[in-house]
Amino acid sequence: MEVKTHQKYQSLLMLADSPWTGRRLRRMLMILGLIFLGALFLPWTQNIQTSGSVTTLLPNQRPQEIQSIIAGRIEKWYVREGDYVRKGDTIVRISEIKESYLDPKLLEQTNTQIRAKENSIESYSSKIGAINRQITQLELNQEMKTKQAVNKVSQEELRLRSERAELDASKTAENISRQQFTRDSALQIKGIKSPVEVENRRVKWQESTAKRISAENKVQVAVAALENAKFELRNINAEYGEKLAKAESERFSAVSSQMEAEGEVSKLRNSYSNYSIRSGFYIIMAPQDGYVTKTMAAGIGETVKDGQGICTIMPSAINLAVEMYVEAMDMPLIKKGQKVNFVFDGWPTIVFSGWPEFTYGTFPGRVFAIDNIPSNNGKYRILVAPDYKMKQWPTQLRVGTGTHGYLLLNRVGVWYEIWRQLNGFPPDYYKNNPGEPKIKKAYDNAPGNK
Repeated sequence: MEVKTHQKYQSLLMLADSPWTGRRLRRMLMILGLIFLGALFLPWTQNIQTSGSVTTLLPNQRPQEIQSIIAGRIEKWYVREGDYVRKGDTIVRISEIKESYLDPKLLEQTNTQIRAKENSIESYSSKIGAINRQITQLELNQEMKTKQAVNKVSQEELRLRSERAELDASKTAENISRQQFTRDSALQIKGIKSPVEVENRRVKWQESTAKRISAENKVQVAVAALENAKFELRNINAEYGEKLAKAESERFSAVSSQMEAEGEVSKLRNSYSNYSIRSGFYIIMAPQDGYVTKTMAAGIGETVKDGQGICTIMPSAINLAVEMYVEAMDMPLIKKGQKVNFVFDGWPTIVFSGWPEFTYGTFPGRVFAIDNIPSNNGKYRILVAPDYKMKQWPTQLRVGTGTHGYLLLNRVGVWYEIWRQLNGFPPDYYKNNPGEPKIKKAYDNAPGNK
């Protein structure tokens, strides 16, 4: 067994036979051990590594899909893919396909309907004015007739009082003549009065009786005349009340018709405005400066629906940023303004994740926004803006470029990091240095915001 071991490790036996070689090997191993032990106490920057892609900092700077607000048919294209357009430039023109809007004189005819309804409103206004004047005249007539009837009632009351006074006088005269006749008849029996005088008294008594009867008849006539005058007064109020009620009813009908016409005019004006605004949707224009990157509708005569995409525009003036996704367990370690180093696809780099100061080809940034809810992939999205105070990002970057990011955390010893990795512990909780610049200041120095 011992012979077999010597035969298996011949090189080791040769080294063991040379004392100088053994001492040299031991010295080298000791030096390497000391170097390894010293390296354990070197500083190490804890970090979270994740991947992402280049995007824009503001929502209005991201690729925008231009949509057709109304359904229509493509009549003419004014741009091609890759063309640069300014805000307000015409991209495409469409025509109408709905039956309700095919009339080329739709606006003109709607305007004619509006004028006709406005004329009808003026007619109703004139009718209402005429009815108001008629009501005013009826009220004046009623007042005049009422005054006349009241005066007549007063006259009849005065006449009745006069007739009653005459009746009272005739009754008094009748009583006196009757008493005189009775007295003279008694004196005739005594021979004091002659028969002729007695007959004269009888005639006077009969005359006074006739006057009394006539006065009573006149009183009855006066009473009837007073009742007729009062009835006529009541009839005047009833007659003019009916006429005024009829006129008021006609006025309310005219007002109601006028209001209906005004409502129809309002609807027609609304329709006219809608038609006018809709006609402006036939020309689809660029909402901002940018490049036409993709057309979703092709050819001439193709029908598009309302809300359907026509093309995509990439804004020309943008502020780049990087969106990255981190695990939920790493979220408590990330704060706004935290430093991040990036490696962009296509750029040569030499990365030492624990020693960022010796890294070459990375680009700095700071956390700008953190989502409060997870994305569809179960991770949390963070948005990182460039730190222009440290280093400019490449101008050749395009939206969608892949990135690999290193979120820098606490600085610890190498031995601690090895111990943490072996035990599976999370990184130390990172606290921002109050003296570090905030992300808002870094973003304010971006070229697009000067």
